[in-house]
This record gives sequence, structure tokens and C-alpha cells, in this order.
Amino acid sequence: MKEYKHSGALRLILLFSVFNTVNGFFDGLYCGEVNCYDVLGVTRESSKSEITKAYRKLAKKYHPDIYKGSDAEEKFRLIATAVEILKDDEQRKDYDYMLDHPEEAYYNYYRYYRRQVSPQVDVRIVIAVTITIVSVLQYLHGWQRYNEAVSYALREPKYRNKAMGIALQEGLLNGLKKKKRPKEEVKEEEENILRSVVERNVDIRGGYSRPSLLQVLWIQIIFSPYYLVQYIIFSVRWFWKFTICGEEYGAEEKEYLTRKRLKVTQTQWEAIIKQEKDELVERELWIPQNLTEYQKEKEEEMKEKLAQNNKYKSYRRYMKNHGPGRITFEED
Repeated sequence: MKEYKHSGALRLILLFSVFNTVNGFFDGLYCGEVNCYDVLGVTRESSKSEITKAYRKLAKKYHPDIYKGSDAEEKFRLIATAVEILKDDEQRKDYDYMLDHPEEAYYNYYRYYRRQVSPQVDVRIVIAVTITIVSVLQYLHGWQRYNEAVSYALREPKYRNKAMGIALQEGLLNGLKKKKRPKEEVKEEEENILRSVVERNVDIRGGYSRPSLLQVLWIQIIFSPYYLVQYIIFSVRWFWKFTICGEEYGAEEKEYLTRKRLKVTQTQWEAIIKQEKDELVERELWIPQNLTEYQKEKEEEMKEKLAQNNKYKSYRRYMKNHGPGRITFEED
């Protein structure tokens, strides 16, 4: 291990010892002590197409299968290195910088070394993998929340009794106890039957609804152009009907405005029971005065709830007697 470190340091010293302070070239860096532009016979103003054309011409001439000189492989490798550097925008930029600033030997070496050791990963692949991971996690999390909702329904006597009634009515529990099996096995099968009944009959909405592939990020991105067109059509229709023509809002429009004024998502809105949604719509919260009045009522309700909360009462007594905590720097 020590020999490896010493050899690495020695190579670095030798590398800088051969540095040409006149032209700024490193032996083993880019095209070595030769100008990459000179290798291909092009100038710094040459375009990518001109560089490619020059490379093809030289490649035909110096390909090891054609050129039989003793330095055939070395020449062809140098030509390939030159075109690789000059066709890549970032590498060409670094190389031009080295030509313009030969005195910055250490910095030029750092730029070259950083690019060589950094992983050349396609950004598109990184983005695709990230979106895929997020989509999978979204879907799995959706199923977790849905299963939590079903388990909650099975624990609630109201829903459990309804599920039991449906299971008995459909004869799903018949024969469970006729077979001679352990009680634990019978109980487990009964739970599975009740669970399937709950899943079929209980309308679980909002953030705990059954997950759909249409909700994951990948599908949302794929269908984003469609959603954009839908939004544009909706906005134009809304502007024409209610701004230009002055028509009255329908039930759907009133519900939409109520949801927007309350700043709740479609998923959150669906989780609200129908009676409460109807009451909110009737209050016409899209009218600023009505919304302000509603918000004040909610604040008062919150204060009343806090007033009945024992922990909040204790906190108020503490604040009244001791005041807010202070940090002091007084010496003992």
C-alpha cells in the first residue's frame, strides 16, 4: 500500500516535471505534448462537422489495418483522442482554457483529472430512475394507506357489523365451523372474508382510497399534455360562460369554487362527507364576505375546543404564572 502511494506521488512529480511552460502541454494530458488541433489539422474556429471530416480522413490513412508503420497504433490512438476531446463541448472548453492559460498548470491538471474520474452518467437515465423510484414508492404507499383504512373499518363496530351481516346474508360464513380446524385458522379465514366484504362495499375515498396507477408520477407526466389541454379548455369555457356571458354557477361550478376557496385538493374534498360538502356549498364561500365570516367561525370553534382541552388549560396557567421562558447570561 505504501509503495502504491509513493509511486502515485512519483508519477505526479514526474508529470509536472515534464510540463512545458511555453505551450502549457502535459505529457499524458489530453493529446500530450502535441496540440490536439494540430493532430487533426484543424483550427480552434473549426466546427464539429469539420473536425469529424478531418478525423475520418486521417482515420482512413492511419488505421492500423492500412498504415503499416511501427507507430501505427500510437498515431491512430492520438487521432482518436484528439477527436474525442474536440467533439465534446465541455472537454474542448477545458482544453481551450489550458491553451489560453498555460501558467495555471495545477488548475488545468485538476480540471482534466476531475472530468476523467467523474462518472459519465446520462442525466436522462438519472431522471428516469428517480421518477420510477418515486412512482413505485407512491403506489406502495397508496396500498399501505388503503389497507390501513380497511383495517380501521374492520375494527369499528359500525362497519364490522354491517360486513358481518352482508357475509351472513350471502352465505360466505356458512361451513366455516363445520370443518374440524383450529380456532385460529377459522378466525383468520373469517377475517379475510370480512375484509373482502368491506373492500367491496365500503366506499373509501380521499387519501385512503384504493390506489390507481393513473395517480403515480410516471403516468401523470405521460398524460401531462392531455391535462394541460383539459385545463386550457376548462379556463376558456369558464371565462366565456361566467365572465363574458355572466351565467349563474351550476352545482359543479359551485363545488369547484368552494374547494378552491378552502384550498383543499380534490382528494381531500372527496374525503368530506356529502352532508358537510352540501353545507359548505350553500354558504357560497366564493364570496369574500362569506368566506371571512366562515373563517371567523372556525377560529371561534378552535378556541372553544382548546378551552376544553386539559393540556391547553395547563399551558395557559403556566404562561400566566411564569410567563414565556427566557435565556439569560447572568453569572451564578
